[in-house]
Amino acid sequence: MSPSIIYVMGTSGCGKTTISTALASKLGYNYGEGDHMHSNANKEKMASGRPLTDEDRRPWLSEIHEYALKHPNSVLTCSALKRTYREALRKDLDAAFIFLKVDKNVLLHRLKNRVGHFMPATLLDSQLDTLEDPTGEPNTFVIENHGDKSVETVVDNIVWLLNSKMDPNS
Repeated sequence: MSPSIIYVMGTSGCGKTTISTALASKLGYNYGEGDHMHSNANKEKMASGRPLTDEDRRPWLSEIHEYALKHPNSVLTCSALKRTYREALRKDLDAAFIFLKVDKNVLLHRLKNRVGHFMPATLLDSQLDTLEDPTGEPNTFVIENHGDKSVETVVDNIVWLLNSKMDPNS
């Protein structure tokens, strides 16, 4: 059985939006875009090439968590780079995390070719430095180098993982 909330996480450029929208459609879930929940100050800071701090992220993570509490059966995008962030996002929820783990060179290529997004490619290293690999955390699934597979294949794999491997004791 799929969890009520599914967070699709990873660094900028890993495919969170693409996979999340397809996953939400496949499951008949709501979709929430974490990037839209950033404050204007956070967006401006990132656009100017300055990485966010834990303090900058705290209200953003709170907003995403509040959305999740109010909108069960949702797929949400969120970088969720640190374990403490993921723990805060899980609080009081039946949640799973899907970590889209993509090679740095693929990420850089995607970010350099992306148009109209506030997150510049120059901040990728800061995200990779901040990222705490979630492998082994409860109800967390790692999808590696998914860029070489179709979106449908990745989504089907995620659905299979969610339905067959969710830990009912989490």
